[in-house]
Amino acid sequence: MSRIGNRKLNIPEGVNVTVDNNTVTVKGPKGELSYTFNKEITVKVEDNSVVITRPNDLKEIKSLHGTTNALIKNMIIGVSEGYKKELEIVGVGYRFNVQGNKINVNAGFSHPVEVIVPSDLKVEQVSTTEIAISGIDKQKISEFAANIRKLRKPEPYKGKGIRFKGEHIRRKEGKKAAK
Repeated sequence: MSRIGNRKLNIPEGVNVTVDNNTVTVKGPKGELSYTFNKEITVKVEDNSVVITRPNDLKEIKSLHGTTNALIKNMIIGVSEGYKKELEIVGVGYRFNVQGNKINVNAGFSHPVEVIVPSDLKVEQVSTTEIAISGIDKQKISEFAANIRKLRKPEPYKGKGIRFKGEHIRRKEGKKAAK
């Protein structure tokens, strides 16, 4: 039984949820998001909450039940509060430089790597070694942050590279000196 799928989603003030055929649209103070769900799943808006139900207990339908619930919850939080991910870069000479809709990343390569920011995301430079990515779509923010992190993953010996803020990097011990 999907426990995630059975939870009721409360709609905060200022957020409007509408269901049209297989599409749910969430409008709020920060923007608007929509999601097309499977026709087997039923989504209803009842007195300031969203209820998601499924017709049977097939494995595929059960997994879609929980996924649909989680995605709608993320949409509600996104349009009311928004999401934010922070990245930091560690290493001598490593830095971020945000210019308009571009990020120049100096990460130990012979040239700076230029990354173009999608139009619906906002990137703010906290310091030369930290940036904050914000927006209303949790999936787009996470995917963009993961693509930036992929440019120079943190290595386990010195810890140099791009990491999420607060991420723990498991460190390894280097070679021992011969006796």
